[in-house]
Amino acid sequence: MMTPAPIILMSGGPNSNNTTLIAEALALSKTEKPIIAYIGAASSDNKEFFSMLRRMLISAGTDKVTLAPIVQGFDRKKTESILSSGDLIFISGGDVKAGMEYLEKRNLVPFLRKLYESGKPFFGISAGAIMLCRNWIYWRNSADDSSAKSFPCLGFAPVLCDTHAEDEGWNELRTLLGLCPEGTIGYGIPAGGALQVTQNGAVTDIGSPAVRFIKKSADIIIV
Repeated sequence: MMTPAPIILMSGGPNSNNTTLIAEALALSKTEKPIIAYIGAASSDNKEFFSMLRRMLISAGTDKVTLAPIVQGFDRKKTESILSSGDLIFISGGDVKAGMEYLEKRNLVPFLRKLYESGKPFFGISAGAIMLCRNWIYWRNSADDSSAKSFPCLGFAPVLCDTHAEDEGWNELRTLLGLCPEGTIGYGIPAGGALQVTQNGAVTDIGSPAVRFIKKSADIIIV
């Protein structure tokens, strides 16, 4: 049985230089010019967003980035072929909940898990990084903080994280941790930073270091 490759969780964010961070992810493929299969479910397969991120990925050292259609023009055979043939799978930013809903609607989560467990490297940026983790959060009523509820993500990286939310004090991550058991840790990945996470949960900072939070009784504290 293959050992799953480490996951790279990139923050993204405004004015961040991601070339070095992407190069770390590309190295996981052990291929000189890896082919990237692109999942844009969190951004509704937006073509302009894809073009922008494609340029960024190519500048970091890949020759080919192919959109696997999930939201628009979905064809299971075509989508699964693109995902299978990529040397790495990249998950773009956007809306975490919408991205997970599309993956579940297309019944792609088991297929992606099979690829991950076979050793296919995955990396994501912003919402895509969060989708690779265990859970995220939404509010059933945006005006009522007590309506916050968590929902499952892919869980390939067995951690909780948020991305480029340093200016907001990591409020969403703090709220998520508040719904978790005592001792749960969460990582706030700032702009310009990334985490490498192994299957057993070992975490390594890349670039700007993450802020580590832990739930202690009713408090969320930095460790």
